Amino acid sequence: QVQLVESGGGLVQAGGSLRVSCTASGVFFNSYIMGWFRQVPGKEREFVGGISWSGMNSYYADSVKGRFTIFRENAKNTVSLQMNSLKPEDTAVYYCACAPGGGRPVLSYQYNYWGQGTQVTVSS
Repeated sequence: QVQLVESGGGLVQAGGSLRVSCTASGVFFNSYIMGWFRQVPGKEREFVGGISWSGMNSYYADSVKGRFTIFRENAKNTVSLQMNSLKPEDTAVYYCACAPGGGRPVLSYQYNYWGQGTQVTVSS
């Protein structure tokens, strides 16, 4: 049974930093692209960034480029999202997900396993 479990969300002031992590089990972690999405009530889930199975290539939404960094530790089946210079508009539930295959998937349907989400709140 595949499980993705996020951790590390919380409340932070604007301009601050926060790291959320995701640990996977029941899946051959090294073979999956890992992605981060976020969602606020009433809006569609939004792509944040992704990282290749090797960890050598990462890609980001324009809204977070230069502020967020994704990295993974395949030996620990973990992917993390380091968020710096946070803004109130970054407030959302953050989800990790995994996608088979290659390329740079950015759409929700391209990911087949999802975590339960972790809340990140940025106060102004």
